[in-house]
Amino acid sequence: MAHVGVIGAGSWGTALALRLILSGHEVSIYDLDGEVVSDIKNNKRNSKYLGDIELPGNLSAVSDLNACIEDKDVILFAVPAQHFRNAVEEACRSLKGNELVINVAKGIEQKSLLRLSQISKDYIDPKNYVVLSGPSHAEEVALNMPTAVAVSSVDRSAALRAQDIFMAKEFRVYVTDDVIGTEIGGALKNVIALGAGIIDGLGFKDNALSAMMTRGLAEIARLGIAMGANEHTFYGLTGMGDLIVTCTSGHSRNRRCGQLIGKGMKASDAVERIGMVVEGMYTTKAAFELSKKYEVSMPITEGIHRIIDDAVNAEDAVYALLARDKKHERY
Repeated sequence: MAHVGVIGAGSWGTALALRLILSGHEVSIYDLDGEVVSDIKNNKRNSKYLGDIELPGNLSAVSDLNACIEDKDVILFAVPAQHFRNAVEEACRSLKGNELVINVAKGIEQKSLLRLSQISKDYIDPKNYVVLSGPSHAEEVALNMPTAVAVSSVDRSAALRAQDIFMAKEFRVYVTDDVIGTEIGGALKNVIALGAGIIDGLGFKDNALSAMMTRGLAEIARLGIAMGANEHTFYGLTGMGDLIVTCTSGHSRNRRCGQLIGKGMKASDAVERIGMVVEGMYTTKAAFELSKKYEVSMPITEGIHRIIDDAVNAEDAVYALLARDKKHERY
């Protein structure tokens, strides 16, 4: 049995806390939002993020970060990517240094253009750090529906330990050593999901969506390879798998946000309507900047970036992509 502290009681953090308890682990969950903590403690619900799904009575919810962390051998970070640095910096004051740290956030820090594992190196021994990613909507994991993900670390023993902790009949976990590819796939699929939503919002159908996803995956792989990732990672769970689920599911905030933009709503208003963090809005800017830094062609990302910045309307951006110079499909 592992003793786990989960930092962040959003939909994904809560779903994974539930998953871990079902596997027999002891779990505490922390959040800044006192109403969420109170709901979990008193009503055994996280109504704000997971509706009426019943949570186990032995899930401990706390508003004190130190109380969540102390005496734990596993710490799971489930905070939005743009808040990851602050969360790790605060948490490390209470860490002993030998805990297994698992991060499930997907994104790139907008200001620094750093991947989250790069940020964590300032605070956590990389040998203790694991990334968990893959096609896994919180709403389905919380309902104990079959799911497959991957865990990645520079230290194989850490990844194997995370695999053992999470592995269950309904929750299959694979291991990979490609941290860069895992993080880039998980972050940039949110950008393409915005594009998939825009396609739908404009009233375009399966042909356009298929093209968006396929060529979007090519962009993700190009950037990832330039940054040192293994090409094959992008055709697995943390690349293609995560892209498929995020571009096609009604659970996807990024897709829903894109739909609103495609229907003519300003990007800022669309995010406000969603009411929760839309990671793709931050990652699009970061990915666009990274494409310039690594001199990688990413026309879809650039088009979505221009739409978000109100530099072009969505329909014109789509037709501008179609009107580009002729290319070989591999490039």
